[in-house]
Amino acid sequence: MFHRPEAVSRSKFQATMRKVQKFEDLTIFQKARDLCKEVYAITKDGVFHKDSRFVQQIHASAGSVMDNIAEGFERDGNKEFINFLYIAKGSCGEVRSQIIRASDVGFIDNETAKRLYNDCLNLSKSIARLIKSLKESGLDGFKFKVSSSKEENLT
Repeated sequence: MFHRPEAVSRSKFQATMRKVQKFEDLTIFQKARDLCKEVYAITKDGVFHKDSRFVQQIHASAGSVMDNIAEGFERDGNKEFINFLYIAKGSCGEVRSQIIRASDVGFIDNETAKRLYNDCLNLSKSIARLIKSLKESGLDGFKFKVSSSKEENLT
């Protein structure tokens, strides 16, 4: 979403965020959703499917990435959103670790493991870029925005 957050001006950041009306519009949410679908697909059959505890754990971690992005966005405050993005980033790291473990024990082939590992790594980087952009924006979030009619009444 933000390739060079250090170069994004406050006005450009605000314009970009105005285009995002719901969490489903966020590229990181879309990537997290794709990751979750991939995780469910690799655990559906075969040897992996038989390890129900591991399957539950990796499903929970992958779901946590997209769920925390959604919950943080819906809080309407940038500080809370940033906090939930950090949790999503942590869950993404957890999925990455579980992909390594699944590969190590032979539940998934090396090609699948590399692809999913890189997907997780790229998603984690994208989340980090959004966190940085939100921090640098100086904005508090939608719930702190005073409407123009309220501003007029205050003056």
